[in-house]
Amino acid sequence: MQIVTKLTGIFPAVPTPFKEVGSVDFEHLEFNMNHANQLPIDGYVIGGSNGEFAYLSVEERVQVVSAVRQLIPEDRVLIAGAGMESTQATVDLTHRMEEAGADFVLVVTPHYFKGRMTAEAFEQHYQRVAEASRIPVLLYSVPANTGINLPVEAVLRLAEHPNIVGMKDSGGDITRIGYMIKKTPDDFCMLAGSVGFFLGSLALGAVGCVGALVNIAAQDIAEMVKCFQGGELQQAREIQLRLIEPNYAVTSRFGVPGLKAAMEMQGFYGGPVRSPLLPLSEEEKAEIREILIQANLL
Repeated sequence: MQIVTKLTGIFPAVPTPFKEVGSVDFEHLEFNMNHANQLPIDGYVIGGSNGEFAYLSVEERVQVVSAVRQLIPEDRVLIAGAGMESTQATVDLTHRMEEAGADFVLVVTPHYFKGRMTAEAFEQHYQRVAEASRIPVLLYSVPANTGINLPVEAVLRLAEHPNIVGMKDSGGDITRIGYMIKKTPDDFCMLAGSVGFFLGSLALGAVGCVGALVNIAAQDIAEMVKCFQGGELQQAREIQLRLIEPNYAVTSRFGVPGLKAAMEMQGFYGGPVRSPLLPLSEEEKAEIREILIQANLL
């Protein structure tokens, strides 16, 4: 029950701020976290896809998590991305994230040799990580980035492991999410991997959401959850519908550059992305601004 309580709620997938020269900008990380600490959120995901983890060194990934642990309230949950392509590297990074202060590790599916990434391969990978980890493990399926959906049959078997406590599913297939919720133990925590399908996931039994849009729409998302829990379904539906377009803008359409641009518009530090990602054009920024205005987020 304690794990479920910790993973209930909304969690921003926090971007990593960079200086113009390309290094991690720890001063602006502190600025952003101080701002985020005032939001109605339940914790943070650091070093996930929106954190550009694929473009960070292992040392940088650990340093960012360690810095964030010092910047956030003790009662806020810290979920750290610890996925690597090999099992041993994932185990090593998991240990380092625990030492850096993470409460949970989020482990993305290995995908480079995706033709051989069968259900059995994933099962032995995650089981070995979970056995070695001293903190709880969350599965992470993000097919838009990896080209792989973590097979349902693997999820159902892995959910029985005492140290695999939940999953972030970013695929957006509500039927799949509902089936996994139905077939996994009651204390296995399903987290919607994007705000765009959060309300539908809540209705099926998800306990929370990890999303890019949480960075810039936490008040609205928290209100949606409150309305849902209070039986005010029409109000919850209206909020969800209003958030779909800005969510799409800062995820699938414009990605991390779009999220950073939107954060700049709200008073956070967005800053540059890491190459080979490119910043948005002025026309794209204007388009995002209009989307945020239409969604009452500016």
